[in-house]
Amino acid sequence: MATVELTTANFDQVTESDGIVLVDFWAEWCGPCKRFAPVYERSSDKHPEITFGKVDTEAQQGLAAKFDIRSIPTIMAIRDGVIVFAQPGALPESALENLIEQVQALDMDDVRKKLAEHNH
Repeated sequence: MATVELTTANFDQVTESDGIVLVDFWAEWCGPCKRFAPVYERSSDKHPEITFGKVDTEAQQGLAAKFDIRSIPTIMAIRDGVIVFAQPGALPESALENLIEQVQALDMDDVRKKLAEHNH
């Protein structure tokens, strides 16, 4: 599946649905972002069941600010509307695949329970 350009207009709609959404925060001028892009694209081809989104931090400064993005690329994983991972730095392909496996293996009922406990 091709990557989806995420903007302030569609971000919530895409990320609040059930399933896994990976988000790559990037910018045109960022060397590591350009090197990571083909890895991200290959992974999107391997995992059609996952939505792969990209946020251009230059064009979407409001989204970058909302998620306090200070370093790019930053990878964020969202499952069933819950942010379960966010980390700056380009991941090697094996690490990205490992992240996907971990997100797929999460018990979301347990994650929601821990979030609820943490927020009290």
